[in-house]
Amino acid sequence: MSDTKTPPVIVLKQLKKRFGIGDAEHYALDGINLTIQKGEFIAIMGPSGCGKTTLLNVLGLLDSHIEGEYELDGKSIAYLSAKRQARIRSQQIGFVFQSFNLVSRLNVIDNVALPLIYKGMTKLARQKKASTMLRSFHLGEREFYMPNQLSGGQMQRVAIARALVNDPAIILADEPTGNLDSRASHIIMQELSDLHKQGNTIIMVTHNPDLTTYASRVITMLDGQIDTDTFRLPLQSRTSTKKPLNIVKKPKASTTKKKDKK
Repeated sequence: MSDTKTPPVIVLKQLKKRFGIGDAEHYALDGINLTIQKGEFIAIMGPSGCGKTTLLNVLGLLDSHIEGEYELDGKSIAYLSAKRQARIRSQQIGFVFQSFNLVSRLNVIDNVALPLIYKGMTKLARQKKASTMLRSFHLGEREFYMPNQLSGGQMQRVAIARALVNDPAIILADEPTGNLDSRASHIIMQELSDLHKQGNTIIMVTHNPDLTTYASRVITMLDGQIDTDTFRLPLQSRTSTKKPLNIVKKPKASTTKKKDKK
């Protein structure tokens, strides 16, 4: 009987990334071994300079000058042309950045529709799909606003809508709540959590330990290497029961005294 197990989305083997030359040379990533399954929500933490963002850039095919092996959907990226990698980025990977990266001269709907240009869709078809995506994030009434007319939380939701308009299988988020207050951060994390429930693979870099409660797996990095890798129940599972998990109640001691035998 054939194995019907879904293959990993991402496999890294002894992945290394060097910067600098001569005495200034150092490894931002130094022998990363990592397997990511479809549908995981991974939070990556660690001090500044530990390699978190470098790892995210490599995973997103923004930086392919690496050592070691990187397999995406079972295929080594080493054998993919630059054109093929660009196509994968536009069709299979959605990016969400801390700085939003919205185009200031374009209105909201055109910002969201931007990735669809590479699919050869007509402007009407692009805007129709972008409008549907914006409504799903409760931003339909702001389709023709300019980015500077939005709050930080609204701009980040537009950025997420843009990241999802191509129906990517993988979402890479680099400090997605870094520029937001606590209320807006909660809204953005709820949006990402909902996407996770729909089956998307999410890999998020964050400095905020509170955000790891949304993840099903937490990885900490140190000096370009994976320091810890912890699997956990996703937030919706941990909060779906009123009783604490794994709590065993002890039987109450009897209050009835035994009679002394005569």
